[in-house]
Amino acid sequence: MRGPSVLVIDDEENLRASLSYGLKAHGIDSWGAKDATSGLAFLEQQVPDMAFVDLCLPDSQGLELLTTIKARHPALPVAMISAHGDIRVAVEAVKVGAVDFIAKPFELEDIVALIRKTLEHDPERRSAVRRRAQAAPSDDLVGDSPAMGSLREQIAIIARSSARILLLLGPSGTGKGLIARELHRASGRASGPFVVVNCASLPEHLLEAELFGAERGAYTGAHQKRIGLVELAEGGTLFLDEVGELPLALQAKLLRFLEGRAFRPVGGAAERTADVRIVAATNRALEDEVKAGNFRADLYYRLNVVPIVVPSLTERRADILCLADHFARLQAKAEGCAPIRFSAAAQHDLTAYAWPGNIRELRNLIERLTILHPGRVIDPALLPPEILSQCHSSPSGIAEQMVATERDILLQALRQADGSKGKAADSLGISRYALKRRMNRLKLDG
Repeated sequence: MRGPSVLVIDDEENLRASLSYGLKAHGIDSWGAKDATSGLAFLEQQVPDMAFVDLCLPDSQGLELLTTIKARHPALPVAMISAHGDIRVAVEAVKVGAVDFIAKPFELEDIVALIRKTLEHDPERRSAVRRRAQAAPSDDLVGDSPAMGSLREQIAIIARSSARILLLLGPSGTGKGLIARELHRASGRASGPFVVVNCASLPEHLLEAELFGAERGAYTGAHQKRIGLVELAEGGTLFLDEVGELPLALQAKLLRFLEGRAFRPVGGAAERTADVRIVAATNRALEDEVKAGNFRADLYYRLNVVPIVVPSLTERRADILCLADHFARLQAKAEGCAPIRFSAAAQHDLTAYAWPGNIRELRNLIERLTILHPGRVIDPALLPPEILSQCHSSPSGIAEQMVATERDILLQALRQADGSKGKAADSLGISRYALKRRMNRLKLDG
């Protein structure tokens, strides 16, 4: 059985690194995040068995992050850590939902004992966390646009296939990480681990050790034998995010693993093998990177066997409002308030905006508006300047965007009504005659 896994959210890099090495020596997988933002982003992609959260972070103070995590992941055990042994704060942390409060400096053995006490002596809690992580629906699979319908069909077919290497292509912020998790969840490997590697987050010598492992003494700071993420993903899925950022030397070693499932830990003499499915993702045009000499052509062709193109938010405009509503409900739950809503004029601006940051930008906007204006009806005056300036820059541009938006809304209503104009008109709150008139004006078949 795979050992437990923990996430450590702390701004002290040395603490995160030493804990990672120490915990792995005890058979415990560990990931680190330097602040609340990166910690929450990690939890959107992967839910560990337990989390440790520093009380004072650069972008979050006190118990804010604990409250948010417990709202989004109620089954996840969270322990608070701090350099200040404040009993009052410790009591408050436990009231909010923390399983314990640990003061710095602490001993590794105390952390290991707490993990085992919380997880290994409570298998039901641990299996509940894993089931929740495996079954959690992907936020970015919300929507009924044609682009999302096509993407769902691809995921359903490819997830069940025997394809061992998949490639996700698309702009930043489109949810490639969540789609990778959905591919894992819908596959025959769902009971195995889902392991994430951000290929842009570590220098080359550390990234190789992170992927393939390292023997003790293989490099400066390697005080313990390190098990690589490739090996930890045995029987499951290894998600290589930002694969286009891999250094050329490491690209050759990845290609060798993809071809024969064999790898050699840093400083090791013997080869090992691992049975994993690789899902790689990039926002780069890899063909151009190959021409520029930044990416190996043979690796590109090996990865590009089963490509999945993830649509941008502008390619699925009909989903914008339902995504906004979905995120508003999630954020309201996290903040403990009523969800925000949008006026008709604000809805028009949301659907007309280009969303260069895609779904990530939309979600961040909803979070900001919920914090600043909880439970309010949002009108255009409360939207950020970049949306207003783009949507109201020229009358002709607004007219074109309104036509495109209206067309998408009508087509979506007709699809949901299985082509019945009467049902579609009812769902839109207009008469059948008005629907037909609009279809004629937009030159829709009917």
